[in-house]
Amino acid sequence: MAKVLIGHVGDIDAKGARTVRYRDVEIAVFRLSDGEVRAVENRCPHKGGKLAEGMVCGTAVHCPLHDWKIDLKSGNAYEPDEGCVETYETEVDPASGAIYITL
Repeated sequence: MAKVLIGHVGDIDAKGARTVRYRDVEIAVFRLSDGEVRAVENRCPHKGGKLAEGMVCGTAVHCPLHDWKIDLKSGNAYEPDEGCVETYETEVDPASGAIYITL
């Protein structure tokens, strides 16, 4: 596993997202309203919509294509939909605000 610096908290608005690429993986990084940072594969399990373009609501993101709701902690789609995306462990350095993802 690799711990990768992908940016800083100040780079992402509250309830916003940023897309990063690591090798051949596109990752959506979200900053929740409580300041927590979450990272998931940037692809909805339904039709591949870019989750980073979706609306964040609580700890979930709504896919911009068909409004599937994806939990940003588990990566699972909310019922009645089924499917999941890869989640990535995130860490924010409290002193610098640097965001690291473990891949």
